[in-house]
Amino acid sequence: MNKVAVAMSGGVDSSVTAALLQQQGYDVIGITMELFTPRSTGPGSAIHDAAAVAAHLGIPHHIVTFSEDFRRLIIDDFIDEYREGHTPNPCVRCNRHIKFGKLLVTAQELGAETLATGHYVRKTTDSDGTCHLRTAAHIRKDQSYFLSTLTQQQLTHLHFPLGTIESKDEVRRLARHFGLPVADKGDSQEVCFIPNDDYVAFLEREGILAACGEIRHLNGQLLGHHQGTHRYTIGQRKGLGIAWYEPLYVTGIDAKKNCVFVGEQHHLTMAGLRAEGLNWIIPPQSDSFSATCKIRFRHQPVSCQVTLSGNNCCEVRFTPPQRAVTPGQTLVFYGDDEVLGGGRIVSPLM
Repeated sequence: MNKVAVAMSGGVDSSVTAALLQQQGYDVIGITMELFTPRSTGPGSAIHDAAAVAAHLGIPHHIVTFSEDFRRLIIDDFIDEYREGHTPNPCVRCNRHIKFGKLLVTAQELGAETLATGHYVRKTTDSDGTCHLRTAAHIRKDQSYFLSTLTQQQLTHLHFPLGTIESKDEVRRLARHFGLPVADKGDSQEVCFIPNDDYVAFLEREGILAACGEIRHLNGQLLGHHQGTHRYTIGQRKGLGIAWYEPLYVTGIDAKKNCVFVGEQHHLTMAGLRAEGLNWIIPPQSDSFSATCKIRFRHQPVSCQVTLSGNNCCEVRFTPPQRAVTPGQTLVFYGDDEVLGGGRIVSPLM
């Protein structure tokens, strides 16, 4: 019997994942990561609810503490990115370094051959062992964007049982069928380490100063002042506190000069972008190729031409041009329903 570890967050998705694998005959163990001091430890918290599900299923439950690594690799990086005027994606980085880095290693140390998660994504495997990461059957819940940093070696040791399920209602039906105590628990929509999803308050508690700076139109005109570049992101319209004869949007952030630049909507549209830190699940066959890409999680994939350059970087040209290219966000390449790879957006291209 194959032993599989399930990353259990105390939520419905990971709990159903554990139950499904147990039903399929796997020897299941649960692992819950302790990443930071929780806001609560009773019912509703990750460790409490995961332990309750594990007890219900009669499986071992392990708690592993990665708080020092999480602080250094995820939280500190998140803060540093905002200091640079960027908008980071901590969930992508956490998947790379923590969940499918340290947790996968820990699962193997506990004797598990594979690690399973509740991500909505599919994995297929060719006869030669090549793995493919594909979008979920429930496309509205698809999370393939967040897993573009996976490697072939990691994919061979991963399970995604929810990838073929076509609705969240079906997942909740399964949770009730298995009698899971979290069947009616709501989904979390927040970045896990930011209370109340208030990232501005979090950053200021972590030492980023609310320093007064200028808001300038792209034509150079001074329009007003702000209380910290960390309060803004590319494409933002609300909360600018300035008057103009037509709507203005954040078009650029210069953290070193403590200046926020704004412009009319057409100034947000860019022909392409530059990206770095590329990771390929399916390596490209040439230095120039066509694909589709997403430049943020909720972005509709768009056709693009990719040109690789040195130092694991590339230039991307969209068809048609796209709105609000944001440095710090994750760029993900697709071929039909398959994730090819991705990288970190460095700058837009006019």
